[in-house]
Amino acid sequence: MSFKKKLPLPILRKLDRTPSPPPPPPLPPLPDPPPSPLTPLPTLTLTPTPHHSLFLRFLQTHLATKPLTPENLLHFLKSKLRHHPLFSHYDLLVFNWASTIDSFRHDHSTFEWMARTLAITNRLNDVASLLSFMAANPCPCSEGIFSCPRIESIFQFSVNAYCKAGKLNDALIAFETMKKLIDGRPNVAVYNILINGYVKCGLHAKATEFYNRMLKDRVKPDVFTFNILIGSYCRHKKFDLALELFKEMKEKGCKPNVISFNTLIMGFFREGKSKEGVKMAYEMIDLGFEFSSVSCEILVNGLCREERLLEACELLIDFSRKGVLPRRFDFCILVEKLCEKRHAGLALELLAELWSSGNVPCFITCATLIEGLRKLGKIEEAFRLMERMLKESIISDITTFNCLIQDLCYVGRTADANKLRLLASIKGLEPDEMTYYTLVSGYTREGNKKEGEDLVDQMLDKEFIPDLATYNRLMDGLSKSGSPGM
Repeated sequence: MSFKKKLPLPILRKLDRTPSPPPPPPLPPLPDPPPSPLTPLPTLTLTPTPHHSLFLRFLQTHLATKPLTPENLLHFLKSKLRHHPLFSHYDLLVFNWASTIDSFRHDHSTFEWMARTLAITNRLNDVASLLSFMAANPCPCSEGIFSCPRIESIFQFSVNAYCKAGKLNDALIAFETMKKLIDGRPNVAVYNILINGYVKCGLHAKATEFYNRMLKDRVKPDVFTFNILIGSYCRHKKFDLALELFKEMKEKGCKPNVISFNTLIMGFFREGKSKEGVKMAYEMIDLGFEFSSVSCEILVNGLCREERLLEACELLIDFSRKGVLPRRFDFCILVEKLCEKRHAGLALELLAELWSSGNVPCFITCATLIEGLRKLGKIEEAFRLMERMLKESIISDITTFNCLIQDLCYVGRTADANKLRLLASIKGLEPDEMTYYTLVSGYTREGNKKEGEDLVDQMLDKEFIPDLATYNRLMDGLSKSGSPGM
């Protein structure tokens, strides 16, 4: 038998010197598939971009497979194009292209979708052209004697977008166009949007002028109309006119709401007529309106600015006894003002009265009052308040808690301070290193060796003692103090 000897790989590489064949030429790109004759795609209207052919393929996939209808187009715009990361900005182009097809006609569904999309994405210049197109090409359901019922809502959304952007002239043009297209008088909400737009831009005269036009158009104003104008009169220091409009409001049979009263109460205080403001608050209650936290804030803040703190306290207590004080009203500002004037005792009476009626204070109010009581040396009252807070699961901040612990230890009430520590631990307020050092120091001064040593052991378990020297120092201090009972 003969065996063929295999040559090693390096020798084979040296022998193989024949050039490698050239790579084959690249294949020509595949041409775009021709569009379906059912739906001619916008090949000429698209601006050439790197994604041009991709977008055409995208349209061919989703639109060219069946006859184009408003339902198909709306489904494409909402479900396919809107969420696409590259092509979503082509929505208006597709919308305009569809309108060029002889067999297709937009209806209110596509008009509304496009108007809302353009307004939300802040393409307000395109909104104007869309509304003009709607006026020239009405919805198919407008062919009878009545106009399309969706036209007003489409224009209302557009008017609102213009007013938010401060484009009041465009909003007015859209309003005028809408009036020509709809049946009957416009809805009061559209007038309110324009009036509010003028007010927000500081054009009070334009707002009142448009209100007068509203009356000439025989559109009945509602409570929102009056509230907008009353607020504008108050901001422009025309409070007498605001009161006249309020009277006109009731004469026209329009029932005021809480905002109406709040606006006027604030206006009274701004004019320095606090008594009239309080009187209107009681009128509001007599009419059966629910008293809001905003109403209380306006009254309390107004009285506090005038340094009429006692009257503010009496007002809140009266509201509480009448059962009209909102449960969530935060009277922290009044407590803070009372403590600043060294009336922490009065603030404590107010808090106790409101708390007993169900108006539970927040921990900031309680902490503010505890600090005020401490400054006046009323440690017992501060201790009782902190104890009640913890029992009611109102958790204080650790700084206020430690300050009170320090005051109690300073006056020889370390045992009470330690009771607070235990109660706080149960309720979720974890005492820190400062709490324990203060308590140990208090027990050392009072000579309570055993209680102090128990706390030192707990500090050791919590790793509050950094080294052996600190531990020995604390224990030596307790040992030297002695225990009174031994």
